[in-house]
Amino acid sequence: MTDTPASDVHQVFLVGPMGSGKTTIGKRLAEVMGLTFVDSDHEIEARTGASIPLRFDGEGEEGFRKREAAIIDELTQRPDIVLATGGGAVLREENRRALHERGLVVYIQASIDTLLERTARDRNRPLLQTDDPRATFEALMAEREPLYREAAHLVIETGDRRLAEVVTDLHRMIRRAGAPSA
Repeated sequence: MTDTPASDVHQVFLVGPMGSGKTTIGKRLAEVMGLTFVDSDHEIEARTGASIPLRFDGEGEEGFRKREAAIIDELTQRPDIVLATGGGAVLREENRRALHERGLVVYIQASIDTLLERTARDRNRPLLQTDDPRATFEALMAEREPLYREAAHLVIETGDRRLAEVVTDLHRMIRRAGAPSA
């Protein structure tokens, strides 16, 4: 069920908060576009042999972000890729620049209610291991929303939409947008 790849889009980078659907959408989008899917968090886990929460515990957030920046720099140079980034990847200016200049960046947007619903039972999210996940999401989005928008060429709202609908709309948007000019 692979479509012909958009002729001039060979690198699509997905940004957005945890729980927005970057990995789920990215896997399906890569399949539709005939590209390879990579998740930067999964890549970090595979290379280090440790989960993201363990990386956070062992390295602290700053150490993790440094490791993440090196992975993003490497992955954004790969051709024919759909890359799902971690929710905090946009915190570093070097990541936003690499993403924006090397491929087509899509901000996968969802409401805080949707994010809470999707992450409610996920214990693999270090920043949400708190008594008030809503307050955490509100603070994260206040800081990160402008950064997601700065990095992005396109924005798509996922909301309560079905995966197939989101992927179809996103693929159409990507074909229309073509390759970004740096």
